[in-house]
Amino acid sequence: MLGSGPSYGHPMTTTALTRLHRSDEVFGPLAPYLVDPAVTDLFVNGHRELWVDRGAGAARDPSWTCPGEDALRAFAVRLVARGGRHLDEATPCVDVEVEGVRVHVVLPPIAVGGTVISVRVPGTSRPDLDDLARRGLFGAGPAGLARRAFVEQAVRDRVNLLVTGAGGSGKTTFLAALLGAADPADRLVVIEDVAELRVEHPHVVSLEARQPNLEGAGGIGLAELVRQALRMRPDRLVLGECRGAEIRDLLAALNTGHDGGAGTLHANAIADVPARLEALGALAGLDAAALARQTVSAVGLVLHLRRTPASRTSPAPTPTTRPPTASLSDPAAFPGDPTHLRDDAAGRAAIAGSPSIAGAPDAHARSVRVLDGLGRFALTPSGHLTIVSIPLPGSPATSASRARRGAAPVPGAA
Repeated sequence: MLGSGPSYGHPMTTTALTRLHRSDEVFGPLAPYLVDPAVTDLFVNGHRELWVDRGAGAARDPSWTCPGEDALRAFAVRLVARGGRHLDEATPCVDVEVEGVRVHVVLPPIAVGGTVISVRVPGTSRPDLDDLARRGLFGAGPAGLARRAFVEQAVRDRVNLLVTGAGGSGKTTFLAALLGAADPADRLVVIEDVAELRVEHPHVVSLEARQPNLEGAGGIGLAELVRQALRMRPDRLVLGECRGAEIRDLLAALNTGHDGGAGTLHANAIADVPARLEALGALAGLDAAALARQTVSAVGLVLHLRRTPASRTSPAPTPTTRPPTASLSDPAAFPGDPTHLRDDAAGRAAIAGSPSIAGAPDAHARSVRVLDGLGRFALTPSGHLTIVSIPLPGSPATSASRARRGAAPVPGAA
């Protein structure tokens, strides 16, 4: 069966075949797309539609077939159970990590058109700052070197960092690369709603939020994990994504001697970051003035990323044939009891951590993400939060400013 699979322009290796076998056990009819190195995202919009993003925008796959909504819903429930969480009428929206792949599911009637499954396909490598520089994140030439040096100095100076950007701008990838550049002697404690950060560092402790059980008990949220992490003597405290009331506990931690911390935040532009933080602070019961004072003293540098239009226009290879897949209605596509599969650490890394096609580039290298802006928080005369833009190192404005001062800025300076 595998011999009649898609042609990606590269021979299928033994590792790739093993990976396809493993992913087929878990992801069934979606498995072949996970071994295509160009695929970055999959979107199932009800049983009639599958959209595939290969780095140039999502395109509908006309060959997708599904027996019906009942089969798709049953598949989604089994898939979420493989990640150790439950999906039902009481909990119709679930975010989960399944074998190293991030999956989000919404059931009807919340999803009006039928069960919706969104899959973020991880890259086959863990890019460091060298890799990101080659991909153009810092820009080209002397300006790119200056920007990278500025960022690396901030990491060495243990500046508390906030990485911002819109969805798909590369925040998680950039944060992981920054943490990989930290002192090997540092103890990193990483807190996430769904474990997604893959950091190349010798001492990383990962904590993941837990969904309440069917009786509504036993849930552990991000705010509680932040409090527990403070008892683990972290040298760097990392919150994968600031999205709710946990912002209060994170700011409190970063204001009590825990330097070198980091996190990410969704924001379309760097100027929008103060408003986003105020909205999260309101969820935690912080008024605008209290949040502003905490943020100014807690966060030393904001790094904003942008996904350039080039990522939406660059060509991407398309498989010439689609491999045969298991039917959604075939129980044999999902062998085993789905409730006990979280204890296989090696298996969880099988899809996310192994190369799929010999000689194939990392699929995420197709998307061009750039460091679009730097900033520091400040207080307005009325005591509200604002952000002061820092000219990107290597830009003409920065060079002129440095010439007037006769010295380079220090990332860790107040």
